[in-house]
This record gives sequence, C-alpha cells and structure tokens, in this order.
Amino acid sequence: MSVASQRLMDNITYEDLYHRWEQGNWSAIEIDFSGDRAGWEALSDIQRRSAMWIYSMFYYGEDRVADTLAPYITAAPTEEQSYFLATQQVDEVRHSVFFHRFFKEVIGVGGESIEQTLSSTLPQLNWGYRGIFDRLDRMAAELTKDRSVAKFAQAITLYHLIVEGSLAQPGQHFIEDFFASEETMPGFSAGMANVSRDEQRHIGFGVKVLSELLEEGAPGWKENRAAVVELLKEVLPYMPGVFQPPNLDRSYTECYGFSLEDIIAFGFKLVRQRWRTIGYPTEEMPFGVFPFDPDKSEEEIAAEQVKMLMGGIVGNPGAKTPEASPELQRLHFDILTRVANPKAANGSPFTLQWRFTDAEPWHLVLDNGSTRAEAGEAPDPNVTIEASWADWIASGKPDADRLKMMLQRRIRPRGKVRDIARLRKVFG
Repeated sequence: MSVASQRLMDNITYEDLYHRWEQGNWSAIEIDFSGDRAGWEALSDIQRRSAMWIYSMFYYGEDRVADTLAPYITAAPTEEQSYFLATQQVDEVRHSVFFHRFFKEVIGVGGESIEQTLSSTLPQLNWGYRGIFDRLDRMAAELTKDRSVAKFAQAITLYHLIVEGSLAQPGQHFIEDFFASEETMPGFSAGMANVSRDEQRHIGFGVKVLSELLEEGAPGWKENRAAVVELLKEVLPYMPGVFQPPNLDRSYTECYGFSLEDIIAFGFKLVRQRWRTIGYPTEEMPFGVFPFDPDKSEEEIAAEQVKMLMGGIVGNPGAKTPEASPELQRLHFDILTRVANPKAANGSPFTLQWRFTDAEPWHLVLDNGSTRAEAGEAPDPNVTIEASWADWIASGKPDADRLKMMLQRRIRPRGKVRDIARLRKVFG
C-alpha cells in the first residue's frame, strides 16, 4: 500500500463510520412525494420506461442486500466491524422502504406490501444482474458455514466493492444529476441524496476492511488476496450485462443525458481508484482478473466495452447474434491475450488456432512468457478449435456448460490429448 493510501485509511476508523451513521440518520417515511407525481407524468415515454428499468434494479438490489447482510454481521472479525454492519442493514431496509413508497405513490405500480411491489421489478432484471445477485445469495449462505477471514474478504469484495461500489454508485451518480438539475421530482431527489450518502459510507467501510485484510504482510494476506481474486474472476464477466439496456436500445440512458460509455467509464474509474486505495491495484492482480490494457484510459476501455456489448460479444446471452467484424474479433482476442496464462506454456511455445465456420480464423501464441493473438492461420498449431463464431462466444459466458457444448460437437478441439489438457491451464 502506498504511504498516501495508508494515511487515508488510518484516518478513517470504524468508530468514525458509526458516528457518521448516527449523524446522518433520515426517515424514509417522512419523504414528501406529493410533488413528484406531476414530474413523473411529465417525463417522456422512453424516460419512464428507462426509469422503470433503472429503478427496478435499485429497488430489487436494496431488498436483496438487506436480506443477505445478517451473515456478514456474525462473521465480522471484530466487534467494531460487526456494529457498523448492523447499522448498514438498517440503512438497506430504509432504502427498500423508500423505493417501495416511490414505486407505489409516484410510479403507480406494485401493491400495498413490499413483496407485491418487488414483484413488479422482476421483468426488468437481466442476465448480468441476476448473475451478480444470485452470487450474493450464495455468498451469504457460504458465510454462514465458513466464517474464515478469507471468506469474509470475498464477501466484502462482492457486496461493497462490486454491488455497491461498481454497479449501484455509477447509476446513482447520473440519475441524481439529472433530477437535481431538472427539479421535477423533489421527493425522489431528496431520498436519493440520502441513499447516496449512505452508500458512500458503506463503500468506505468496505475499502477500510479490505485495506487491512489484503495488506502485504498482514496475517493471512496471501490467502485473503487469493480468495478475492477467485471471486473477481467469477463475477466480473457478468458486469457488462448489468448495464445492457433492453433491446440494446441506447436511448435508455441517452434520454437522461448520459451514454453507456459514460456510465462504464465512470464505474471503471471508481474501480481503479478504490483498489489503489486498498493497496492492491488492478494492474498488480494476477493475469485475467481485469483483462484490460493498464495504459488505456477509462474512456478508451469503456468505448471498447460498449462496442463489444452492442456487437453481442459480451453481455446477456441471446440478446444478439454475435457480430464477427475484424474490429470486434480484434477486441475479443485482445481480451483473450490478457486472460491466457503466459506461464501455461511451460517453457515451450504453445499455439492455439481457431477455425470458425462463419468468421475469419485467428490464432494465439504463448511463447517465453508473452502472449500474442493474430488474425489468420498459424503453422503447426498445438490445438485447433473448430466452432461457429456464435458458439465460441457463447462458450465464454461464465455460466456456459463447455463440456456439454463439446459433447454436442458445437466446440471441437483437435490436437494431442496432452495439449488439449493444457487448455485448462491456459485459460484457468
């Protein structure tokens, strides 16, 4: 950890975070929505559809995190951490009550009970979102059985750094800006300002905890880092799909004055900043965790991610048949070079060839600790993978059944058995 980061974390204590909670208490029941209905009705049709999509994710998310936080409280290594997490559970319940009232009183959907109103959000939740929150449910179950510090580090990473810090906060940022400037829904704006302040405190807690658990030389720091890396590799592939609008319609964000590139760049900037503050920068993590060029700006990375999202390369399976333009193939294979483990070649060159039935061939070479991918055929590849471009892209989704795809002959690896077996080491 850098000296500046260490000083920043030393200046934030769990007692201070608790005090901020007491000082910042607010009432979801007292929010005045009487002036918001007119502002809602004044929105355009696409703005209302977009709001239903975005707010459904917020509302469902608040309910899920409230339900899954109890195991965190009992698994916390210190009483100070446990006490703060108890205040956070109260916050999440309050946020759920706020959104329940907003849906019922302003949007006019749902029912008298929170359960009825929550059911109205379900059609809006896409594959990427469900993948992240299904993992959050499983994490809570795991934490009830495994209260090790390494598991707690995983859980904090998922809850505070990914769900709150990388998904919720970017959405809050742009939505708050729009309604604060328009001044058309004062109750909603006041409530969201309170929610945002709470989330900042929660994220600060997560950064504080991880800065202690992952600090080089701290007890169990290697095991804690390995656990965090395992979790990140598992869930990060879902994240582009969370921001994928219905029918890949860009107007779902642009109607509020921001682009998909804006929200992804903002989120990735937060990711980089927080892991630096924690003392474990993304560029120092093992291969394949954050498979992006560390020299590229957040805006450049976001632009490439959106191109792959709109082209069906990343994001929700089945949303679009993957395109196979030279640019999209290049972007995809550039990611693969950063996912492939250069040490898997074991000192001898290893060449992997792709032959697609409906796209141009590509190959990847691991040699002397370096990795490169190029278009075209390679001489004497160790392994050749035959597939359609769509099936190859589908096989890379985190919930894909690759063995089943091979048994169905949709993915056909050819080569010596020992070389095919090396693929697992290459791609983890």
